[in-house]
Amino acid sequence: MTTRETRSPAGLILPRYGSDEPSHPALDTPEYRSSALRHPKQPLQYLPHYLTEVTGPLLGQDRCGEHDHDLTVQHDGEPLGERIIVSGRVLDSNGKPVPNTLVEIWQANAAGRYLHQGDRHPAPLDPNFSGTGRCVTDADGNYKFITIKPGAYPWRNHDNAWRPAHIHFSLFGQAFTQRLITQMYFPGDPLFHQDPIFNSVRDEKARERMISRFDLDTTVPEWALSYKWDIVLRGPQATVFEDEEEEDD
Repeated sequence: MTTRETRSPAGLILPRYGSDEPSHPALDTPEYRSSALRHPKQPLQYLPHYLTEVTGPLLGQDRCGEHDHDLTVQHDGEPLGERIIVSGRVLDSNGKPVPNTLVEIWQANAAGRYLHQGDRHPAPLDPNFSGTGRCVTDADGNYKFITIKPGAYPWRNHDNAWRPAHIHFSLFGQAFTQRLITQMYFPGDPLFHQDPIFNSVRDEKARERMISRFDLDTTVPEWALSYKWDIVLRGPQATVFEDEEEEDD
């Protein structure tokens, strides 16, 4: 993928990557009804990038607590639901590992409800599950989370609309301007065909790269099933990232 250079108002020369139109959804996707209110209606403007924006934050293992990667042991009791392991690697466009990258996740609980004041789905909250976690990739780009498989939930986008089970992922690079957000789905979900967020990614192969794969080799017998999902940052095998964060969807 080719890059272009742009000079910021602060005088810094910034790389720009070409737009991947077949993969990235349009900011205004009519089937995704709330995008009509959320998408920009004026030409985009470059914000000043000063030294802080291109050199911070300073991320490392000290930013993660002992149990931040294990969402099943963060409270006094165990959460309800199917315990799963989600792991993989963060890779660049050449297949090389990306180490020391902060990976954060957030998700609904097993009943399909977020611990968020805006979630009014009449499903129970789980006092032993907050639905958030973080870790830093190791020298080989590996990450790993232990969590509960999230439930589907209704979201009133269209008649009888339900979101497929998914986990939100956020990745930080070496600067505040390098945050990327995406969603990971589970194989064989029957709700894929009617979900406008999933289908807003127009390239079928790109959609498939958002779906994890069941991995028997990394399950823990009599304890947890396991899913593998690699995150590729650039190139023809890149994971599809959101252009702007959509809370709770």
